[in-house]
Amino acid sequence: MKQRNPGLLVKAVKSRAALCITHPNAAGIDIGSASHFVAVPPDRDEQAVREFASFTVDLHALADWLDACSVDTVAMESTGVYWIPLFELLESRGFTVLLVNARHVKNVSGRKSDVLDCQWLQQLMSYGLLNGAFRPADQVCVLRSLWRQRGMLLRSQGRYVQHMQKALTQMNVQLANVISDVVGETGQKILRAIIAGERDGQVLAAMKNARIHASVDEIAKSLQGNWRTEHLFALQQALDAFDFIGLQLAQCDQHIEAQLQSLQAHDGEPAKGKKRGRARNAPKFDLRTQLFRMCGVDLTRIDGIDVTTALAVISETGADMSRFPSVGHFTSWLGLCPGTKITGGKVMSGKTKRVANRAAQALRLAAAALRSSQSALGAYFRRLCARMDRPKAVTAAAHKLARLIYTLLTKGEEYTDQGQDYYEERYRERVLRHLSQRAKQMGLKLVPEQQPA
Repeated sequence: MKQRNPGLLVKAVKSRAALCITHPNAAGIDIGSASHFVAVPPDRDEQAVREFASFTVDLHALADWLDACSVDTVAMESTGVYWIPLFELLESRGFTVLLVNARHVKNVSGRKSDVLDCQWLQQLMSYGLLNGAFRPADQVCVLRSLWRQRGMLLRSQGRYVQHMQKALTQMNVQLANVISDVVGETGQKILRAIIAGERDGQVLAAMKNARIHASVDEIAKSLQGNWRTEHLFALQQALDAFDFIGLQLAQCDQHIEAQLQSLQAHDGEPAKGKKRGRARNAPKFDLRTQLFRMCGVDLTRIDGIDVTTALAVISETGADMSRFPSVGHFTSWLGLCPGTKITGGKVMSGKTKRVANRAAQALRLAAAALRSSQSALGAYFRRLCARMDRPKAVTAAAHKLARLIYTLLTKGEEYTDQGQDYYEERYRERVLRHLSQRAKQMGLKLVPEQQPA
């Protein structure tokens, strides 16, 4: 029989003896859609577990009962969106509220009920075994909600574009085969003219922009259809819904601009950098200047990161990185750092953990755009693609972008791209240095090849 190491047993006993109550005034709440179960320390009330309905009056009664029980710290599970009203109420009443991941507080094997869950949360919180999820400042939460609302509107607008294309296809109007975008300038003119009653293909084709490669005759030929009434009606409704969502997007952009102005902590304007085209779905106002005045640095100077990507990250994290002690904590929260699954001193897996993080998703899209970038980051991404499969290369490049963003926000320094040639030369020098060290270990010496005159 294999003997255990007695030193390890002594350490385990000491660590178990060191477990003590760190939050004596902690409570645990099991969140539900119709009611919440709350557990307080057993010595605070004869009925240590109570059930409260999810109505606002009952939430205030819940907070009053916690105050009467001298509770100052509350732990609750992140169940859907049902936790948000109670979280905001308790936080406004002065309680320290920790939102914990349900996967991290799984109960011990056996019976499971709402009463046992809230008692288990209260017990874990009392011993300080729970960590709260990251939640930015309240004003940043407002910006995050507005930006997520804008993303939802864009997705809805995209669905109505598909409805337009479906109606055109059912009428055998092959406009999408000669024009790349049916909601561009030319496509919108033609569609609105069709709704107004125009059927002449030559008249409709004459509305094309000079940048359209297709000829007038090709466009006119694609606009010959059956013009059935039910399909025209579907096209009109899809176009009306598209316009209505456009108005909602404009209103949402106004609220986002106002919220960004309320978050301004710096003065001035960003320095002129490389001229970049405006993203198609970007807000109409000067978003780059607003982000600079909020963060104090211009994140769009990083190759691959445009104004929409920068706002997607800042709306999720805010400009204050003090909640993340190091860049490793930041990338771990994003789910972009390598995994550390080690057993018996052997690395079993380095796969990144599965995290539903909108900021990480935006950084992955920005990293994928580095494929054709003539910059140091573009050369770095192409070298990663040559070494590993594309999804892993995208995650590694997104990890590098996250580290750059953290450095800029914490140190307040501007990012300067050294260029693709600089990166390639540094990489060549590094490879030569490693080869020289390897040859020296084997008793050899690298001799450069003489170049012909």
